[in-house]
Amino acid sequence: MNKRLINFIFTMLFIILVGSWIYTSVRNEFLKQSRAAQRRTVETVTAGFPSEYEHIDEWLNILSEEANDYKIAFISEIPMPGEKLSSKPEGDSELVNLIETSQNDSEFSKGFDNAAYEEIYRSVKNWKVGTKEEQALFFAPAVSLKTHELEGALIFAFSTDGEQGFMRMLNTLFVGAFILFAVVIWQLMLSRDPIVGFALAGLFLMTLTFVAYPLFEALRLSFIENGKFSLSIWKTILQSEGYMSALWGSLKLGCWTATFSTIVGFLFAFVVSRTNAPCKKLISTMGVLPVISPPFSLTLSIILLFGNNGLITRWLRVIGLNFSIYGLPGLVLVQTMGMFPIAFLTLVGVLQAIDSTYEEASLNLSATRFKTFSSITFPLAIPGLLSAWLLVFTTSLADFANPLLLAGDLKVLSLESYIEVTGMNRLGHGAALSILLLLPTLTAFLAQRFWVSKRSFVTVTGKPSGRITELTTPTVRRILTGIIFVIVFMLILLYGTIFAGCFVKNWGIDYTFSLENITEAITRSKDALFDTVTLAAAATPIAGIIAMIAALLIVRRKFHGKRFLEMLLMTPFALPGTLVGISYILAFNHAPIILVGTAAIIIINYVIRELPVGIEGGIASLRQIDPSIEEAATDLGADQATVFRTVVLPLVRPAFLSSLSYTFVRSMTAVSAVIFLISARWYHLTVLIYNFSENLRFGLASVLSTVLIIIVFGAFGLMRLLVRENTNLMKNVT
Repeated sequence: MNKRLINFIFTMLFIILVGSWIYTSVRNEFLKQSRAAQRRTVETVTAGFPSEYEHIDEWLNILSEEANDYKIAFISEIPMPGEKLSSKPEGDSELVNLIETSQNDSEFSKGFDNAAYEEIYRSVKNWKVGTKEEQALFFAPAVSLKTHELEGALIFAFSTDGEQGFMRMLNTLFVGAFILFAVVIWQLMLSRDPIVGFALAGLFLMTLTFVAYPLFEALRLSFIENGKFSLSIWKTILQSEGYMSALWGSLKLGCWTATFSTIVGFLFAFVVSRTNAPCKKLISTMGVLPVISPPFSLTLSIILLFGNNGLITRWLRVIGLNFSIYGLPGLVLVQTMGMFPIAFLTLVGVLQAIDSTYEEASLNLSATRFKTFSSITFPLAIPGLLSAWLLVFTTSLADFANPLLLAGDLKVLSLESYIEVTGMNRLGHGAALSILLLLPTLTAFLAQRFWVSKRSFVTVTGKPSGRITELTTPTVRRILTGIIFVIVFMLILLYGTIFAGCFVKNWGIDYTFSLENITEAITRSKDALFDTVTLAAAATPIAGIIAMIAALLIVRRKFHGKRFLEMLLMTPFALPGTLVGISYILAFNHAPIILVGTAAIIIINYVIRELPVGIEGGIASLRQIDPSIEEAATDLGADQATVFRTVVLPLVRPAFLSSLSYTFVRSMTAVSAVIFLISARWYHLTVLIYNFSENLRFGLASVLSTVLIIIVFGAFGLMRLLVRENTNLMKNVT
């Protein structure tokens, strides 16, 4: 170990020496080129000094108007060393003021002396000119073109912002490169498991760069008022009854939505994975349908059916029933219908992974089916239930599209934040309100982690059972299936509205049958459709693999900073999309990382935003697998990559597929964050749908929503073909 440590130290010293030489060479060459360009500008300008003295004022005014990178002033009589100015300088007022106040400085004396000898001189130090910092001064002779005699001295002040920005970028790049080299060499020379080390280093680097840094930029913005540090934004928010009421409204909405969504999601997952109920494929399909369409499509469908002038609302008024879909009850209904698939996708993998041997043993010992379910199946599914509840809770808190249309008198923080940013252009207030949403999310996250860590939920300890025990009687199974079909009917009604909207001129306004929407929508969305599919397809495998790697390291490895890494990985799911979009623009619109306007920033946003779903599903599945299975593979000579590929991935296949599916779906239907990140080169289909909906072109929006659903279902089928079911893990309900 000592020898390897010494080798590591000498290697790092060599890298420091080489890096310092490269750094110095790059810095000096850049400064040389920059200052040479400034000198050429000075020479060009002085060469045009007017022949007639009376034209000097006009010449200086023209230069001041046209020059963006420098200021200029003129002195008609050059003072001798130690003497004061005998004439008032002309030109830029701020530069003139600097000349008058600093004329006795040694640098000014050298500059005037060089100008008197008709030489150009650059000041060694930089000067503050007016309110700007770091100005480089040049002193040049002013020679008449007519008489070729010295008429005075010209003083130029060049901004050094470009040089300072380049130096900051260069310092950042070299520090980052040094840290990267140090981590790589440390892992190669000193780590017992370099692959795990590289994975941890990569996750920390990814989360610090794309989670912590943008969040810091948003947090910093909430403490800035008029360019200075201030607590006024937070004082305004914390002392406002309206904002505190919005926080309470968000908590109520989040808790109710998470609870109902988890119940419905568990019902769907249990019937699909643990019973012999009919029409399982239909139930599974309808269980993921709400996350396939854009989030506002479901809301618009409900408004068109149950709003103040909705089709069903009008019929109910005829029979004397009056109700309003707006407010907390309507929002809970909409969010539950739209978000229960999050719980379903999380729980179906967990329930499939439970080994039914324990249930069979319980039944063989004369326990009732309900007793077996309540004492074995349900407790073993609790990690998945808590994960599902947490994911829906954070999604509900961060949602602004549904409250924007259905909140009524209910105030929620996500909507207040969105209004602050887009309506009032107060980015600091919007960022502060969005950050305030992290408090309940982190509290729920830490409480869930603490509770799960105190219990064991291992059920897979060897070759899993190929059977799943039927825990429902025919009567119970019919009741559960009946409840599901009521929900399915509601979903069909809502999405039938979208489908019907494809064939009318404009739903809610003109119900005339027409096919014009289809041709117009396809024609206008070709580029956006291609961009959307390309970006989603690129983000899906990246997010799926990173999620499983992160889940494996969190569950199976002990390392410093585990809790911190977990919190960073889960944080993006709690952030409102508006905050994510704005923070990414603030963070990646300047050196050293410039990503705004590229496809990379959109893909990174997809990956980071959807990682929590895959990680939560992977963690819930891995907690059920005995670590001795992986240890046995390691003892037989398999490295970590082989163990992950041949042992872990097959066992967590349901969670892995859920992660891939959910990432693709969310990438295809994203709105809130991506609306800030799209550019002329990379557009998004859901933004186009949103624009159509906002302009009451619901027919065009319906066509594109239907196309989106077809694409995603096609991708689901392709994914099932590419990642086939492991026959060793297939189970039959008995």
